[in-house]
Amino acid sequence: MRLRDYSRGMPQIAPYGSWRSPISAAAVAAGEIPLAAPTFAGGDVYWLEGKPSEGGRTVIVCHTASGERTEVTPPSFSVRSRVHEYGGGAYLVGGAAGLTPNTVLVSNTVLVSNTVLFSNFDDQRLYRQDGGAPQPITPEPDIAAGVRYADGCLSADGRLLICVREVHPRGGGEPVNELAVVPADGSAPPRTVVSGHDFFAAPQISPDGSRLTWLTWDHPRMPWDGTEMWVGDLDADAAVSNIRLLAGGPRESIFQPRWSPQGELHFVSDRTGWWNLYRVADERVEALAPMDAEFGVPHWEFGSATYAFLNDGRIACIYSSHGIDHLAFLSPNGNLDTADLPYTAYAPSLRAHGASLVFIAGSPTDAAAVIRMDTRSGELETLRRSVQHELDPSHVSRAQPIAFPTAGGAATAHALYYPPTNPEFSGPDGQQPPLIVKSHGGPTGMARAQLALATQYWTNRGFAVVDVNYGGSTGFGRAYRERLDGTWGVVDTEDCINAARYLAGQGLADGHRLTIRGGSAGGYTTLCALVFHDDFAAGASYYGVADCEALATDTHKFESRYLDGLIGPYPQERELYRQRSPLHYADRLSCPVILFQGLEDRVVPPAQAELMVEALRANGVPFAYLAFEGEQHGFRKAKTIIRTLEAELCFYATVLGFPLAEPIQPVDIENLDS
Repeated sequence: MRLRDYSRGMPQIAPYGSWRSPISAAAVAAGEIPLAAPTFAGGDVYWLEGKPSEGGRTVIVCHTASGERTEVTPPSFSVRSRVHEYGGGAYLVGGAAGLTPNTVLVSNTVLVSNTVLFSNFDDQRLYRQDGGAPQPITPEPDIAAGVRYADGCLSADGRLLICVREVHPRGGGEPVNELAVVPADGSAPPRTVVSGHDFFAAPQISPDGSRLTWLTWDHPRMPWDGTEMWVGDLDADAAVSNIRLLAGGPRESIFQPRWSPQGELHFVSDRTGWWNLYRVADERVEALAPMDAEFGVPHWEFGSATYAFLNDGRIACIYSSHGIDHLAFLSPNGNLDTADLPYTAYAPSLRAHGASLVFIAGSPTDAAAVIRMDTRSGELETLRRSVQHELDPSHVSRAQPIAFPTAGGAATAHALYYPPTNPEFSGPDGQQPPLIVKSHGGPTGMARAQLALATQYWTNRGFAVVDVNYGGSTGFGRAYRERLDGTWGVVDTEDCINAARYLAGQGLADGHRLTIRGGSAGGYTTLCALVFHDDFAAGASYYGVADCEALATDTHKFESRYLDGLIGPYPQERELYRQRSPLHYADRLSCPVILFQGLEDRVVPPAQAELMVEALRANGVPFAYLAFEGEQHGFRKAKTIIRTLEAELCFYATVLGFPLAEPIQPVDIENLDS
């Protein structure tokens, strides 16, 4: 399907924001299919694919060596782990005793053309499917979805799965995280392999089956602050002995330990201030490609991979430099050769099989896609695009990296600027476009230079957009990430404001029609900008934090101590938490805001938005509030995505004063005439 291309001619003069666009909210919801976790099983490639039209269900897809595409997961299952609430590491494919070579192991979903093991989102149990109905291989927990599994690896003989297990106690309290072993045929209950730390990740068995490596970290650190990499001797029954610490500590973040085919342990560490690639040789750690670039990403989700071993001895790796991602090949002699490919944004999803690679990548003109690469010939094959609609290139706004002064000129921050782009329209003479400042989540996230319909939705209607990599963002080294330490709500907010001021000063945006939007941590930055500053005319917060103290006392285990580093230890710094909370200063907010919230959100509970709504209602501030049943942290349902985009557009049209080019359901703005 090709998005409608309007007849060409002289551009029509129309107010910015009111331009007629072929990129509808429905196209955004249906067009951007979530893709994740590609992997090989022989000559077949598997990946996870979201189904917004099916309530956000996630399925395993197989692209066979003969080119056939098959959805492996039955309709009643959704492949998604809830360990740490963010999940990841929800499935794997591999041979197992008594299973066919094509076997998929998934968190609550295991599927393959023949036999599959998997974990299901609803109950978080691991399943096995042998051509018929899936059968659980882990016991039913005492409480619904109370025992969760992620990040598994198979023993060499395929009998045992070692994975991260998260056990939620009956009656509440903090969950227990550990490494557990699960028989792949479900013949015995899971048992603990290693415990004693607050968090575990990335168990990996050496090629000869004799050693196990894994990562741990403890409160109050987050994994990008400091982790420890351990190794132990492993016997045939998955008992671990002679455990020793190989690397890491409170100020060293380690990512993705992996054994090479020769049995050498590799990992990524930021011990120099940049996440670089290392190898353990004879218990000594050596750098493989030292450079001021990021070869790792924050461990928000399990299963991320930024390097993989090829059969010719090279290591394929993804690195980010100056906000742009690259694929490179590290030779045994130490040479790092960057591939000349059209992609500028890679998901941490790199896998290898022989001389082949599979990964998810995009560019300023191409949305994310599952790509298979033959590293011998350089041939690329697109297996699945996240955007099925073909966009007319003339309608695409291309990301332009910018750097701008911030913190009173003492620092430089980074962003991607998207100009309004629509060949059918032009703005009135002497006018500049309204600007949408995007504040990403995380806050360790990173704005990447790849086509996203959710951005083009705005630029194609006449908005300028700037996606800000504020201090705290990934991709610019540890020092840049640590600009946010103790200053959350300050540095990120100032960087977003200074990005808007910079573009207005360059004549690229209307300084009187600046807006800001963001989700999660980006929603918090949005609310801080609107409450503590007066640069913006409107804003949109998606499941944003309004009360820092409430977040510190009512969130899930993974992030329960996150604010110790971002703000300060709680309750010792309770007053500072109050000072950084937009909720307590809602009376300062002088411009309209629209709030969106999922009612099943455990990361930022609905009470956050509802308390903000009460304060706005009491203080007479114009606002709109839309809450959605069945949505969690991040909207996955097509009808929700459509409604939020259209409501936000309608909200801006009302507040900024431009007509809508299309009929959409209006949004109720309270206190608008007060």
